Amino acid sequence: MRSLIPLLALTSALTLEAASTPTAKPVFHKDVAPILQSRCQSCHRPGEVAPMSFLTYRETRPWAKAIRGAVLAKKMPPWFADPKYGHFANDRRLSESEIQTLVSWADAGAAEGNPADTPKPLAFVDGWNIGKPDLIIEMPKDFEIPASGTVNYQHIIVPTGLTEDRWVEAAEIRPGNRSVVHHVIAFTRPPSAKALRTAKMGDFLDSGGGKKLPKPGEPEPLMFSSGVDIEALQTFAPGVLPTLLKPGQARLIKAGSDIIFQLHYTSTGKPATDRTRLGIVFSKTPPTERVRHVNVQNFAFSIPPRVDNYPIEARARLIQEVKLVSLHPHMHFRGKDFTFRATYPTGESEILLSVPRWDFNWQLTYYLEKPKVLPKGTIIEIVGHYDNTANNPANPDPNALVLYGEQTWNEMLGGVMDIAHEPGRGSVELFETVAAPQKTGAAGSN
Repeated sequence: MRSLIPLLALTSALTLEAASTPTAKPVFHKDVAPILQSRCQSCHRPGEVAPMSFLTYRETRPWAKAIRGAVLAKKMPPWFADPKYGHFANDRRLSESEIQTLVSWADAGAAEGNPADTPKPLAFVDGWNIGKPDLIIEMPKDFEIPASGTVNYQHIIVPTGLTEDRWVEAAEIRPGNRSVVHHVIAFTRPPSAKALRTAKMGDFLDSGGGKKLPKPGEPEPLMFSSGVDIEALQTFAPGVLPTLLKPGQARLIKAGSDIIFQLHYTSTGKPATDRTRLGIVFSKTPPTERVRHVNVQNFAFSIPPRVDNYPIEARARLIQEVKLVSLHPHMHFRGKDFTFRATYPTGESEILLSVPRWDFNWQLTYYLEKPKVLPKGTIIEIVGHYDNTANNPANPDPNALVLYGEQTWNEMLGGVMDIAHEPGRGSVELFETVAAPQKTGAAGSN
């Protein structure tokens, strides 16, 4: 045993020496570029939502300190789900080692390193994130946005030209002019649907705006949509990325369907035009599951002036079993936080998603790591809180009584969900109205 002591002492000394030896400083091409490719370049490239490109060292180097601050504060990449609730396949958070690499690179002077070490550049097809589309559907003419004033929602109907049912594995909306586009939703309208049948094909239809509360005696509007007439195919909004479907999942476009573009434009101080496109990639094999959008939403509410934590709720009860795929919260500028909750027929409940810090500029969809089966009788509830005070820097007017409405100075509370079911089943009603729970305590604070 005595003969092992010198060897153990030598081993311990070597270990301490190795631990105290500084590791190589990170360099761009070998250490930083792979992180940017996997985490950042989907947004940080020309023509995308981010204001700067991170495709090359020359483009990235001036932003080294800003990158350091953003990743340390965990502002970038944007991800707002509370980690205590749920696990999501598209979790965009950096690992601690990735954060340390970026911070160390900036602190050490943001060295370039050997260009030969840089990974092969990602291939972006004409700006499309989904690769080369099999079908591109474009608005047949430009829409003219005035320099000022309110622009009501616009709808324009474009035929797909499809003569057989097609399954869609990926779809992406590309605005022609991002500076004026607040959001776009592309709906599929099958031949059996009645929506907008009086509208002329290829002409813009003004929605007329719309914000109101039910008059006394009027029935409350339904707090759900099961997509049984027209169905949302893809959305563009701040921070929204193309649909992420798992292998075997697809959306359906029926033969003879049209695409309805719902367009929300915002004036910027000078006249502008837009011509938006929708790119579609078809499935090469028949799917095992059909995925479609459904929605729980409050369509009639008001938020008093100068309250800082005002709650709005919506709920609906499932009338059949549902497999939940993703969750997408939606609010406007006064939104503070958002929660999806499921209460099961047993009385047990759980939070499916909590977004404690709502950011209007990054309206993310959260894809469940494992789809969750919600049994018949489950109540899906969404709750949002709103800050209608001067302390909210995004608030258009803290003295306004805020109603539900389409424009961003109005408000919304919407819980959009993707559900999956067997391909042969049609679009059927999923929800029924459920009574609101009794209120206790104050609704907000002054």
